[in-house]
Amino acid sequence: MAGNSSGGSKHGRRGEANHEAESSGSLQELRLLMELRGAEAAARIQESYGDVGGMCARLGTSPVEGLDGATEDIDRRQREFGQNLIPPKKPKTFLQLVWEALQDVTLIILEVAAIISLGLSFYRPPDAGRQNCGSAVGSLDEEGDAETGWIEGAAILLSVVCVVLVTAFNDWSKEKQFRGLQSRIEQEQKFSVVRAGQTIQIKVSEIVVGDVAQVKYGDLLPADGILIQGNDLKIDESSLTGESDHVRKSLNRDPVLLSGTHVMEGSGKMLVTAVGVNSQTGIIFKLLGAGEEGDGKDKNKNKAEKDKRRKDKEKKKEEQKKREKKEKKSKKDDKGKKGNNKDGAIVEMQPLNEDGGPEKKKSLPKKEKSVLQGKLTKLAVQIGKAGLFMSALTVIILITRFLIDTFWIQGVSWTAECVPIYGQFLVKFFIIGVTVLVVAVPEGLPLAVTISLAYSVKKMMKDNNLVRHLDACETMGNATAICSDKTGTLTMNRMRVVQAHIAGRYYKKVPERDLIPAKILDLLDVGIAVNCAYTTKIMPPEKEGGLPRQVGNKTECALLGLSLELRRDYQTIRNELPEEKLFKVYTFNSVRKSMSTVIKNHDGSYRMFSKGASEILLRKCCKILMASGEDKVFKPRDRDDLVKTVIEPMASEGLRTICLAYRDFPTTEEEPNWDDEAHILTGLTCIAVVGIEDPVRPEVPEAIRKCQRAGITVRMVTGDNVNTARAIATKCGILQPGDDFLCMEGKEFNRRIRNELGEIEQERIDKIWPKLRVLARSSPTDKHTLVKGIIDSTVLEQRQVVAVTGDGTNDGPALKKADVGFAMGIAGTDVAKEASDIILTDDNFSSIVKAVMWGRNVYDSISKFLQFQLTVNVVAVIVAFTGACITQDSPLKAVQMLWVNLIMDTFASLALATEPPTEALLLRNPYGRKKPLISRNMMKNILGHGVYQLTVIFTLLFVGEKMFDIDSGRNAPLHGPPSEHYTIVFNTFVLMQIFNELNARKIHGERNIFDGVFNNPIFCTIVLGTFLIQIFIVQFGGKPFSCVGLTIEQWLWCAFFGLGSLLWGQLMSSVPASWLKFLKTAGHGTQREEIPEEELEEMKDMDEIDHAEMELKRGHVLWCRGLNRIQTQIRVVNAFRDSVSPYEGLETAEARSSIHNFMSHPEFRIEDSDNQIPLIDEVEGEDDAPTQRNAIFILPQPTGLSNPPPHPSSPNQNNNATDCIFPLHKDASRPGLVLSNSAGLPPCPGSPLHSLETSL
Repeated sequence: MAGNSSGGSKHGRRGEANHEAESSGSLQELRLLMELRGAEAAARIQESYGDVGGMCARLGTSPVEGLDGATEDIDRRQREFGQNLIPPKKPKTFLQLVWEALQDVTLIILEVAAIISLGLSFYRPPDAGRQNCGSAVGSLDEEGDAETGWIEGAAILLSVVCVVLVTAFNDWSKEKQFRGLQSRIEQEQKFSVVRAGQTIQIKVSEIVVGDVAQVKYGDLLPADGILIQGNDLKIDESSLTGESDHVRKSLNRDPVLLSGTHVMEGSGKMLVTAVGVNSQTGIIFKLLGAGEEGDGKDKNKNKAEKDKRRKDKEKKKEEQKKREKKEKKSKKDDKGKKGNNKDGAIVEMQPLNEDGGPEKKKSLPKKEKSVLQGKLTKLAVQIGKAGLFMSALTVIILITRFLIDTFWIQGVSWTAECVPIYGQFLVKFFIIGVTVLVVAVPEGLPLAVTISLAYSVKKMMKDNNLVRHLDACETMGNATAICSDKTGTLTMNRMRVVQAHIAGRYYKKVPERDLIPAKILDLLDVGIAVNCAYTTKIMPPEKEGGLPRQVGNKTECALLGLSLELRRDYQTIRNELPEEKLFKVYTFNSVRKSMSTVIKNHDGSYRMFSKGASEILLRKCCKILMASGEDKVFKPRDRDDLVKTVIEPMASEGLRTICLAYRDFPTTEEEPNWDDEAHILTGLTCIAVVGIEDPVRPEVPEAIRKCQRAGITVRMVTGDNVNTARAIATKCGILQPGDDFLCMEGKEFNRRIRNELGEIEQERIDKIWPKLRVLARSSPTDKHTLVKGIIDSTVLEQRQVVAVTGDGTNDGPALKKADVGFAMGIAGTDVAKEASDIILTDDNFSSIVKAVMWGRNVYDSISKFLQFQLTVNVVAVIVAFTGACITQDSPLKAVQMLWVNLIMDTFASLALATEPPTEALLLRNPYGRKKPLISRNMMKNILGHGVYQLTVIFTLLFVGEKMFDIDSGRNAPLHGPPSEHYTIVFNTFVLMQIFNELNARKIHGERNIFDGVFNNPIFCTIVLGTFLIQIFIVQFGGKPFSCVGLTIEQWLWCAFFGLGSLLWGQLMSSVPASWLKFLKTAGHGTQREEIPEEELEEMKDMDEIDHAEMELKRGHVLWCRGLNRIQTQIRVVNAFRDSVSPYEGLETAEARSSIHNFMSHPEFRIEDSDNQIPLIDEVEGEDDAPTQRNAIFILPQPTGLSNPPPHPSSPNQNNNATDCIFPLHKDASRPGLVLSNSAGLPPCPGSPLHSLETSL
């Protein structure tokens, strides 16, 4: 060992001396090496460097000790080989954002009108013709104010500039926040490397060429490298190559590891050879960047060359794979392989790229709009249409009145010199029309949504929710079901062994070491030390007197803790047997549910240690160690006794049971075939069964109670034993004593949801899921099936909105499928985080409840904003319209309207969208997808306040001059001076809005509108600020704002009318909404009947869903879909006929590269995942002798099925778990499965469509 490391450092010194000379060559050399794949790369390493050790020496590092970690060395490497960063795309500049904000149609119309108005105001017609143009024009120049005619145009332009700047600033800050979030996510990514002999976690960006990195299951590789040592390492390279098969990596066959790919199984060490822009992912990013900046020609050329090279390599790889497949003898292996293909296929659905860069995301179709977006878009369109109609009508009426008045009533004849004056009138009318439109169109809506979401996301960070997709936050408010993991989410993920069955005795607490025979103690120690991942360790506590820190897999930490409790040191054993010396490792995965490590003894014999789920591993044991230290035969009857007396009592206390076993392969026997896993993992000797406790988090029962009160069903999906799961579920409050809810195992679940052909049927899932609360011993496929089943279900009238938590690599598909996927920030793998919408930074279930609260709050904030805005819209539009029709001029001038628009859009959205959430939000059921945005209660408030405000305004408009004893402002000349009368109207209007903003804070008819108002400083600031600006505008606004300063008395009257709206609000809340049945609600979500789910899937390729287009394409889509299905079915049948992997016939190149295409044919997914089930069921067969294990019969494969037996259908399928649908028995005389009581039971009625599809 010492020699090895000192050699490394000597090489290091020599390397440093040569480095200056080599560096340019070596960077190029390494890049060329990383272009190679498979055996070619292994051969190149052999000829250029001798072996990986030589390569390490050349890079000045040691395969065991890693780099020495000196700062100058690290800096030099970063200078020479680059940093591990891919430069992000440049953000949009503020000017670009301003330009984008200017593209708004209404603003463009206003600008045009303002410019025309400006131009015309400077035009002076000759005085002679002035008198002949009609009386409306006669009073034009009385006050000598004609020179100020330009002010209105200029003021409009100025207010447009204001609106544009505010919008651009909002966009800019939103982008900045988003980039901050991205960089925070990236900074949190750490990776394990060996430096100076110590394994440390460093930021991904600090990895340099020459580092020795430790890779393990679930990692997303941060750089390119060459394998130094690997255990059963399988990589999913689909993100780079599009190949869904997992690629097995080994030193001599394929040592190349690429950045951006995922470790799906196993562990190992790699030498980093390329980072950042020189890695394979970096090169692709650079090509993308080049294509966007320069011309795309050379990009395409490069890409074409690259693709060609890659395709050649893929072909070679395929050929090699086919050769390998032929060599495999046992069918069992083939089955295993198929299962893995499926696994690959499923996980391949995530479009993964390390930096989540916007470049790649562009090509992907957008998700179906979120619930809220859909409702808002629909509403905004409806309001917009109404506004357009009103504004057009206003303009038409104004022009008609002017023409009638001038040419007919006054009888003025048409003369050329009057045309410019008429032009000015026309422009004025046009501006009034546009102003009505501006006020009618609620462009504040998207702003309110953005502000509300951005604010929530920022605050959710404090509540340990790191939101990756903005709309996930709002979807969470509609969640009706949460499928949660058990370990780490509901429990503390601090595991320790509390009970054990060792040497034939059952100990209720960990025994003293003296009670255990020495031989068993040794086996236990070595087995635990060697057969736990070497990355798992127990570290001393950070704080004095704290608990020791558990690093790595927590179950393994519990076993290491047991070893320490027995006063044995696992580290010394690991030092004697470093990872490089382990002969073979079968790493843990969801199919095996066990882990085994083989070590070679000095005499040439082998010993294998195994650990895994007790009921699975005990089936493979044929001996057990007794108190004497000797082994005795372990019969199936003994096993049943052990399960009853030890495992079930442990499980009923909520303990996870783990079996530890070993097997010797003596030199007398011939060396086994290590790839024949099924044969290797039999004939074990049981050392011990331990019960591991993972205490429930203290805050979880309360959190679950809150969820249930809020109308959210919590389901637990776990890989644990059903008894353990039931015990924990009861402790958490998911199951209450006396409930008739279901707890079932994955196997039972699969049997119930599949028909005779082994296909999953939605009707069958529908019978189970409403009562299901705990799914135990479940595989990731089961989790995905359950989530998909709940989402697609139509049993309840509301479509279920499902949130899912996951931490493992294979949880990816379920996280993607769910409406909201939560990944674990601490225990989660990179793959899970990549597939999720929200990352729980503390892995705690109670943080999910916070997310629900924030989600509902977003929804309510937007409803509050709508209630406020629509009141203003209704009133402003009606006032402008009637005013224009009756008095030929809008009482509210264009600039005033823009100010009102600014209050109600930008400021109100800020004030109302930043209300903090309260616990009261959890006291009601979720709104659901169909609930209208504007409830009857809100409609009552909008119309009620509208009536009050219109009454006040019209009173002031038509009798105001008498009330205040001032001159009437009606029928003022074209560019006449501002009047007190109209200033009072405008002032009262604005003050009523400011007070109504307080009313809008409550949307469920609460009386106390001031409740919690001081918890929201933004709201108070905005209301106060608006009020002060209004005073300034009225007193000093003058001509641009068409205002005149008012007296104190007039101000008090205005304030009194404003305050009146608060009193009126109290009156309104006394009227129950149920009396007002005639009020319509608005802003419904799309009805479920209108758009079936699959149609949405079809539409995913479009950028956004347009509901009108949908209706048109309905028939077309149905027809295409029918055709598609038939083709799919034929292809499936062909695929089975060739009995190849179902993928080869089905997958097109595009389907591989995009998750959405892949998902748009759900049929594929299910056909494929079926075959995986028997892999988990395989354990059933292991009751019999090892020879009979190959006789397991794969249900879903139609080829092997001559005559499927009818499926008995049980009358009360979803009542409780004990009601089995068909018990399966093994029959020694015939391979396969026999139905126990199939006689005389009616077959299950399948849907006619289904039978048609299957027959096709």
